[in-house]
Amino acid sequence: MANERPTSTPGERRLDRPPSDRYRPTAAGAEPEPRPTGSLGRALALGVVAAIGGAVVITVAGGLVTITAGLLVIAAVVGWAVAAAVRIGAREAVAPTTVRALAIALATGGVGLGQVGLWLLGRQEGGVLSLVDYLAEVFGFLVPLELAIAGLIAWWQTR
Repeated sequence: MANERPTSTPGERRLDRPPSDRYRPTAAGAEPEPRPTGSLGRALALGVVAAIGGAVVITVAGGLVTITAGLLVIAAVVGWAVAAAVRIGAREAVAPTTVRALAIALATGGVGLGQVGLWLLGRQEGGVLSLVDYLAEVFGFLVPLELAIAGLIAWWQTR
């Protein structure tokens, strides 16, 4: 009878063990199990940083260095980098479908932002075309292909 817990009064809640137990080693010299350090916010933050970095690279490579077909490779790298950043930020704390959707959205958004950057550089150099007209005239079918490649690589890296 000495090992039994005292009965509690109705409405009173008791913990199975004291909260300070989480700081004690679980076995002889063993450390407590670490909690996942990832979160949706961390995944979003790291993914946005990677997407913005990719947009800057696309803008510089396509606008200042005047690369065209090489932007497809850059779009693939952006998709891979964004997916890796989102996975690192999420760890095991975020559902895989959420990680996948976030990576695809941020990768295609980063490439799209890079296209807007290319258009703005063209406008700064004296261009007068609208965004869609400029991208269709200068890069043609490469723009939707870049978006598709970035999204597919991000999807593939998060499966």
